[in-house]
Amino acid sequence: MAQTKSTLTHLECSMCGKLYEPNRLLNLCHECERPLLARYDLGKAALTMTKESLRTREASLWRYEEVLPVQNDWAMLRLGEGWTPLHHARRLGESIGCSNTYIKDEGLNVTASFKARGLAMAVSRAYELGARELAIPSAGNAACALSAYAAAAGLPAHVFMPKDVPTLFQVECHELGANVTLVDGLINDCGVKVREGVAAYGWFDVSTLKEPYRVEGKKTMGYELAEQMDWELPDVIIYPTGGGTGMVGMWKAFDEMEKMGLIGSKRPRMVTVQSSGCAPIVRAFEQGAAHAELWQGAKTIADGLRVPVAIGDFLILRAIRESGGIAVTVTDEEMLHYARVMGSKSGIFPAPEGAATLAAQVHLLEQGWIEPDERVVLFNTGSGLKYAHLWANMVK
Repeated sequence: MAQTKSTLTHLECSMCGKLYEPNRLLNLCHECERPLLARYDLGKAALTMTKESLRTREASLWRYEEVLPVQNDWAMLRLGEGWTPLHHARRLGESIGCSNTYIKDEGLNVTASFKARGLAMAVSRAYELGARELAIPSAGNAACALSAYAAAAGLPAHVFMPKDVPTLFQVECHELGANVTLVDGLINDCGVKVREGVAAYGWFDVSTLKEPYRVEGKKTMGYELAEQMDWELPDVIIYPTGGGTGMVGMWKAFDEMEKMGLIGSKRPRMVTVQSSGCAPIVRAFEQGAAHAELWQGAKTIADGLRVPVAIGDFLILRAIRESGGIAVTVTDEEMLHYARVMGSKSGIFPAPEGAATLAAQVHLLEQGWIEPDERVVLFNTGSGLKYAHLWANMVK
């Protein structure tokens, strides 16, 4: 089948800058064990990926193929990922005093979360480069997305999740054909089990930012946002942050778009929101640190935010600081409350992580950090239906 228009040129270490040839399976930089980032011939990409050409392309993240890493059509696994709606939530915005509030609803992705973007790209590229078996540590949604795309590719998937993840996530992975192992611990403990399997059986590890391509799938949120807002980025983006791949990816996308002449130099202020029960990035931001130390005793109802340590911490913190942004916490109780506020005033039933963005917006409006006339985009990263058990006992 035909070759794609990918302009991928090489991989570059995000810390030390060491360059790597891209067409082989790689995880972290061999020198400093930090994430590798994909680089493209953006001048060449700009010749065909124009505002005009995009108007006629497929309604999926693959519309941006020039700046995606997959080289061959046969390897592009398609389950309907990306091109999620951007809603102008007028009633919600008016109720909180910020009429230009928008919600990017990632809950309409495959397996009902934004994780489909990253795993679509990671699995497609691993499949293209000859990976035989895939493995991932996950708090839930990433495991489901890996299971789906591995099934589409016909590759065995090994998922490791904390034993207390909701049953729905376990069932979804099982029914998609994955090998599921529950671990007594948190996602970092699951990561230890994955590394053991990689060493023993040769699995390919698709952990957050431990391979180069999940971030490439996630960055398409930034491309879509620009395109859906007629190439004028918002003033503020509020993003729930666990591993932080989406924050890192969008910041990368904005830089690429400017170099291709699609947008100017204006950037949104990037806001990271975490749970008060697990907030390593917020603590590091407040301390002025370049890296985030392990958060002890991580606990939150938002499984996607229960990430006590992130390998891409310095990239998340860099995006926040370079944008003039901020990092804030909200409580589990606020997530539960603002899920109902968002749902009843927008028609979108958010995951607790998505509800956290609204709670953060309300706090920042009260503090004057966000002005009432600014354009604010909230990222709802998953469907509340996958967390329905959290609200079930509140329904009378």
